[in-house]
Amino acid sequence: MGEKENLISQSKSLTNILAQTVKTGIIKSNLIPMFAGLTLSLYTYKISIFEKLPEILFAFIGSILVIGAAGAFNNLYDRDIDSIMQRTKNRPTVTGEINPNTVLWLGIFMSIFGIISLALTTHLAAILGFAGLFFYIFPYTMWSKRRTVYNTEIGSISGAMPPLIGWAAIHPDITHPAILGLFVITVIWQMPHFYSIAIRKHNEYKAAKVPMLPVVKGIKRTYLQTNIYLIVLIIISFLFSSLSIGLMLVALLLSLIWLGLSIFGYQRMDSEKWAKSMFVYSLIYMTVLFSTVIIYSLMGIIFDL
Repeated sequence: MGEKENLISQSKSLTNILAQTVKTGIIKSNLIPMFAGLTLSLYTYKISIFEKLPEILFAFIGSILVIGAAGAFNNLYDRDIDSIMQRTKNRPTVTGEINPNTVLWLGIFMSIFGIISLALTTHLAAILGFAGLFFYIFPYTMWSKRRTVYNTEIGSISGAMPPLIGWAAIHPDITHPAILGLFVITVIWQMPHFYSIAIRKHNEYKAAKVPMLPVVKGIKRTYLQTNIYLIVLIIISFLFSSLSIGLMLVALLLSLIWLGLSIFGYQRMDSEKWAKSMFVYSLIYMTVLFSTVIIYSLMGIIFDL
């Protein structure tokens, strides 16, 4: 009995190690925008879910593998700075619970099979998957993250690929204003979101010498730059009008509320509370927006059957 319990414990430990290495939390959070892009594509081109079940399955498998590969490569490369920061110092790549060579090969195999899975939907989806992986590893992780305050902007390109991949897995044309709007919103959203994290973890980023905007330029510059991005979000909301006035109004209202929270929150709160409120609302914003896109698209598909 003791040996069986020990084996179960080791199995759970291995599962946890692998989960932390490929960042399953990030995988799950990125599958939602991928599915939003996918369902929006189905609705836009009046395609039944049942017609595209294989593509939907391969889109999920491919996205999981590619996003997981990006997380593994990021963990492997960032071991030095992860060991300094409180929130990352217990990652298996830092503690030595997993061998660096194992992580490298895990990332390679996940990349290959992930891109192959996406290629079984459309070639464009595979290209976008590769582009997202490439941008995350090289321009972001290996270069800009440690060198420039615009690291978040550079990293946001790969972070916004999931909606494009989902759309392209169904229809290989990403020039429609609705998906361009969803892509740009996903890009812009990341700056206020990650700026708020950087304010709250200011000392950790400073100790690790990661030049996040609040660390290098201060809170006021971060506040002003955040508001510029939020104004862009408001403008981008109108791209949904070509597909749905309802979606446009939801995106517009969410963006206006966020700008109001930023302006009035900054005036009435200290920087820590302002950052926390901005972080929480960033999660609400994306949850409501993507849920609305998914529900609206699925309802449209059902009623068109």
